[in-house]
Amino acid sequence: MSGIPRVVAGGALALAVAACAVIAYAEHEHDGVLAARRVPATAAPTVAAVPAAAPAPPGLPEISYWRAAPGFPRDPAAHSLAPVTEGLRPHRKIAAYDAPGGRARAWLPRSISGMPVTVPIVERRPGWFAVLMPSVNRRVAWVPETSGTVRPLRDQLVVDLSERRLTWLRDGRTHDDWTVAIGASRTPTPLGRTYVMGRTTTRGGVYAGLDALVLGAVPDDRDAVAASLRAGHTAIHAWHDKSTFGRSVSNGCIRVPPKVQRTLLRHLPGGVVLTVVE
Repeated sequence: MSGIPRVVAGGALALAVAACAVIAYAEHEHDGVLAARRVPATAAPTVAAVPAAAPAPPGLPEISYWRAAPGFPRDPAAHSLAPVTEGLRPHRKIAAYDAPGGRARAWLPRSISGMPVTVPIVERRPGWFAVLMPSVNRRVAWVPETSGTVRPLRDQLVVDLSERRLTWLRDGRTHDDWTVAIGASRTPTPLGRTYVMGRTTTRGGVYAGLDALVLGAVPDDRDAVAASLRAGHTAIHAWHDKSTFGRSVSNGCIRVPPKVQRTLLRHLPGGVVLTVVE
């Protein structure tokens, strides 16, 4: 019987509960007479209030491949390498807020450019999840925890710019790593954590005929890249020329050998976090 004290006295078990105090019994040392004494009741655990989700106002913009609405907070742990082990798959289009119980800033759809949305859960508060944002760098949104299905994420990617190295971790342990090409000094690979949105087809033999893994990150300086790429995302993709690996030469994307890209395409689902460090 949880929460009820049990004291053995004179061979008998005494149990008593009152609204504000527990009456326990103890035997006097000399006369064997049972006398009552008051023991303060254990305080009930405090239950944190769950902030209500305000209705989404009319005219709310929808997050797309091309844009994300302003007003969302910065990722408070943008450079953390701690594993992110859960992702949220929305049931339907859901409102994304700037704080638990805060202001709805945008709609997060169930798919973006044909890629099913699974957003990594990077923080929990009562009734709410903070998730990484797509189409903008180092920002989070808050969504009610009832907004979708929580899915496990076993994998994690880390790109070390100083070593030009991509490391694949599974269940918190290094599974493999490779030398890769990263963004040039004028068009660097964006720092911080983002995630794999999904895969898309590529055109041209330079990509070895393999799909690319689209990341949530976009160029930090869109004006620095070619006009045709300014609205695009960074990605992990294959590259035909092996002499590029170990160098800083791309428009911000992570170029990998074709064999590596086949491995990543085979094993990495949407929602996997990638953190870029210096």
